Amino acid sequence: MSNNDQAATTGTVPASRQKTARKPRRSRILVDFMGSMSLAITLLVALAIASVIGTVLVQNEPYTEYLMDFGPFWHEIFAGMGLYQVYSATWFLLVVGFLVVSTSFCVYRQSPGLLKDLRRYNLQVKEKSLLSFHSSAAGDLDQPQDEFVQHAHRVLKAQGFKAREKNSDGQTVIAAMRGRWNRMGYLLTHVGIVVICVGALADGTTLLKINEWLGNLEIETRSVPISEVPRSAWIPEWNPSFRGSVEIPEGASANVVFLPMREGYFVQELPFRIELEEFRIERFSTGAESSYESDLIIHDPDRDEPLRHTISVNHPLIYKGFAIYQASFADGGTRLDIDAIPLGAEALRELEVPGRVFQEMDIPTPDGNTRTIEFINFQVENVIQLLNEEGVRENRHMGPSFDFRLMDRTGHGLYYRNYKRPALQEGAMYFLSGVRESPADEFHYLFLPADADDSLDRFRTYLAMLHKPEVRNEIARQVARDDETVPNEQTQAIASTTAELMGLFAQGGYTAVHNEIERRVPAERLDDVRDLMIRILHAGLQGLYMEVLQDEGVVSIQEEEQRFLEDTISAINAISLYQSPFFFHLKDFEHREASGLQIARAPGQSTVYTGSVMLIVGIFLLFYVSYQRLWIIARRREDGQGTHVTMAGTSNRHKVEFEERFAHLKRWIIDQQNADDGQKTTGSNTNKND
Repeated sequence: MSNNDQAATTGTVPASRQKTARKPRRSRILVDFMGSMSLAITLLVALAIASVIGTVLVQNEPYTEYLMDFGPFWHEIFAGMGLYQVYSATWFLLVVGFLVVSTSFCVYRQSPGLLKDLRRYNLQVKEKSLLSFHSSAAGDLDQPQDEFVQHAHRVLKAQGFKAREKNSDGQTVIAAMRGRWNRMGYLLTHVGIVVICVGALADGTTLLKINEWLGNLEIETRSVPISEVPRSAWIPEWNPSFRGSVEIPEGASANVVFLPMREGYFVQELPFRIELEEFRIERFSTGAESSYESDLIIHDPDRDEPLRHTISVNHPLIYKGFAIYQASFADGGTRLDIDAIPLGAEALRELEVPGRVFQEMDIPTPDGNTRTIEFINFQVENVIQLLNEEGVRENRHMGPSFDFRLMDRTGHGLYYRNYKRPALQEGAMYFLSGVRESPADEFHYLFLPADADDSLDRFRTYLAMLHKPEVRNEIARQVARDDETVPNEQTQAIASTTAELMGLFAQGGYTAVHNEIERRVPAERLDDVRDLMIRILHAGLQGLYMEVLQDEGVVSIQEEEQRFLEDTISAINAISLYQSPFFFHLKDFEHREASGLQIARAPGQSTVYTGSVMLIVGIFLLFYVSYQRLWIIARRREDGQGTHVTMAGTSNRHKVEFEERFAHLKRWIIDQQNADDGQKTTGSNTNKND
């Protein structure tokens, strides 16, 4: 007896074949792993986490914004993980690529069987196996076999089943199926995922990353004019997919778009030039923007005439596969006419500063040095919260404002925001100037009181007189002479002290006065002397104010004039913290808007849409269409007087619904025939719902 015959008799496997059974081929192992459910779920979870991060964390912002938001420690971690550009991160693209491969392997493994199920009715069933089904029934009918088969076909067709039959050895087997497109739902769902991922990869930055790795591209990190960007940071028109932004001032044009990439950017060339003819913006009553739109002119060498089109939010222009969106707006280089009012010595010598947003210039200071002023932004409308006369905060329309930075020779400086018009605060009018250390900080405001004409004339006059020694000396002598409590022999000393205190206050506010008192007076007498000196100082400041009012023709001080003096003293005291030798007052401006456009080229967009439709249809077929199969075996009864029927069915979902349908079919196919013939059904093994 041969080894093979012996193995067939004893049921053992030859040793030569045992080795093959224990070690499947490596290619099969790879296919099983790549098409495994666990790998697909892991990749989908990774994509879900990445999508959450990309939704919560604002993407493609300048790195300086992230640095201010998260600090140096977390900024380095997030940047290293690529969380600021999640959808273009290398790890994200690899996950998408692996998901494509994994899902493709899964489709490759399952497609033949699923497609075969669509055509296979499985007529090779046995009566005994049908009776083992959960939903099954059997009965004896007096109806001839041929008539029963015809009746069964009519009932199945009425219920939406497609049926096939087979006759052999006097037995008829009917196999029927309903909802077979449920099997296509599996394929459509998986193929849809593949198509969506392929479209996402086509719209990603894979090509840019490859060119960057090869050294063909280099990220530009400097903020320089476009003419100074090296060619290594320029991307030619061949780039099939990108999403970037560009700001175009009114009357200007651009044929490039900036693509943010990690800590820098690339410059993407466009095959046409975009000109901004006009930008319009509408606002709510609160001053917030309600809508804005841009009138664009497309200059294309392939066109005989320029293309004119108006875009607005959610209404882009699609041109040659490029989508041009209205994304934002900014200042386009507004011209500013500014008065630089000195806040220190020689306060009447103001400067006229002709500025323009995004430019900087050097200005001389009263102390003989120079400062550099950089104009950062301009806004036509501003709404901030101020206190009304009842002390309740309410929104106030502040009108135009401009932002600037004032720097010394070392480049250090503070950020400021000045408003053109005075604002009402607790019943009085003030010119406001916000100051902060960095753009991430909140503004702290300097309040300069406005006079009855809503101007700074009275404040400037008072400040100028306070900084003149001869005026301080004269006012101090008048105050000392007019004070009846001061003996004649002490008049000169009191006048000298008053003038000195007024000079200290003009230079450094109350801080300078207190420091000088602490330097001269012993600690045990400090409180008493400080109170006396402050009273003397206030007398001098009051006398100076009376001189200002007399020059204006004001005879008596009313409540409003007295409050103006208090506000003026408070403002002068705060000037030392303001750290600017000037108050920059906006006289006039010529506004120029800039439209922020986002330009995208997405060849994979239609692919993603197609995949999404496939995914939706596939999910619908999987969840809402049940794959139902039914078998009926009809044979002649042993007594030769009728037909013995066995029926069974199954469904891959909606079990309760199928059991009801099976019970309905049983009544029409078996029970109804018995009722017509006056027979009872025997041998039933249906489900409990029957």
